[in-house]
Amino acid sequence: MIKIYKIIEALSKEECRNIKILLSRTNNSEDRKDIALFDYIRKNYSNIDENYIANSLYGDINKNSFYRLKNRLQNEINKSLIYAYHNKNEFSHTLHLINLAKIFREKENYSLSYDYLLTAEKKAIKNEFYTLLDLTYSEIISLSIDSVKFDPQKFIKKKRANLILLNKVGEIDDILATLTHIVKTSQNYNSTEIKKNKALLQKINKISEDETIKNSHQLQLKIYHSISRILLQQHDYIHLEAYLKLTLNHFIKNNLFNKSNHDTRLQMLTYLINSLFKNNKFTESLQIAKELRSAMLEYDGLCNKKYLIYYYNSLVINYQVTDKLKAIAILEEAKTKAEIQELPIFSLFIYLNLSVLFFNIGDFKQSKKNLIKLKLQDDFSNLDSMLQYKINIFELMILFELEDSKLFKLQLNTLKLAFKSIITTDSKSRDNKLINLLVKMIKTPKDELKELISHFNKTFKDKTDSDIINYNNWLESKLR
Repeated sequence: MIKIYKIIEALSKEECRNIKILLSRTNNSEDRKDIALFDYIRKNYSNIDENYIANSLYGDINKNSFYRLKNRLQNEINKSLIYAYHNKNEFSHTLHLINLAKIFREKENYSLSYDYLLTAEKKAIKNEFYTLLDLTYSEIISLSIDSVKFDPQKFIKKKRANLILLNKVGEIDDILATLTHIVKTSQNYNSTEIKKNKALLQKINKISEDETIKNSHQLQLKIYHSISRILLQQHDYIHLEAYLKLTLNHFIKNNLFNKSNHDTRLQMLTYLINSLFKNNKFTESLQIAKELRSAMLEYDGLCNKKYLIYYYNSLVINYQVTDKLKAIAILEEAKTKAEIQELPIFSLFIYLNLSVLFFNIGDFKQSKKNLIKLKLQDDFSNLDSMLQYKINIFELMILFELEDSKLFKLQLNTLKLAFKSIITTDSKSRDNKLINLLVKMIKTPKDELKELISHFNKTFKDKTDSDIINYNNWLESKLR
């Protein structure tokens, strides 16, 4: 059973307000146990004391009354959410029409049920909701069992044709699921992943030649998601940039974008911004960032909140190369935005980027200050352990620049203790070798560093995107 505490914890302020209105619709008296329970859970969901609230509401009696209250409250919450979202988007509205058709079929008003299903069919066809279209045709065919008014043959043919598309959707969804799993589980990209992706890409190319794919906007979008994820996984930003430009122009030319897939358009713009940045096309990347900002405001800002962090990140990554002081100013502005403050990634985005930027302009005290702020955040401990490890290595680099050998030694001992398993698992890794090099560098005169640094850079020729501060570039700066 779904726990009511988890449901209430997940509710937004607007959803809570709607639920309170629904609960008060029949009796607005102060002695409302359901509202009292709802308010208690909202304030205490991290530390619920069932005995306390049960006794407060019912006294020392059998808890069955309390359990019935919980079930009733959960049912009311579910009804409120269904009502609030039944018309929120085209998919929900289509499903709502099918449900209404079922209601009138149970009432034996088959004609009205049929009318609802025909409306649902139109919406499902328009938006390419193949799963809902299958459900709609199944319901219409079932009506022919209850009433001779409805000839099922036409809809049986439609159902079979739709099943072909539905199978294509399923095939592409399987590829997307496989890709997503590869991206999430393969931290170190290797030849195995390359082979998997090549095989998937061949499969996608074969599927995309099908005429049903070419005539389906939804399937074209799914093909886009598959190919873009493969190119991202391969870090092939040159081909990704070319593919995104071509696909965006094709989709715009064919009027593919609408309110229901607006999120995908914004995602494509975000990917293009990042690809251009990776390809050192900073001016063009910033120009696309302006397009992203303008598109975010469309449909009454439908996806504005979701993409605000990506927009600010688009500005920061480009200006950190072309104008670091402007990048810092942008981060300071982003810090004041309530939409960004609410995000779990807020502290990482703000404080880590500020720390890196101040490091790059040589203000190591401010760099250290912002990194400490990051590490003091409650959600820092929830970050991936490898990312925490790299952030702590970055702190060693800051302390090296500050020439604070005492604090450097203390931080080094803390790091070795906290990340013992990572250090011992691969003692020859790039990160571990840098730590060893830093220890030697702090004791070595500057004029004797060249050999140590040259050896590291020759050993680890391939520069990586995973460094907080690129180790090779920073080490080379020590030789100037």
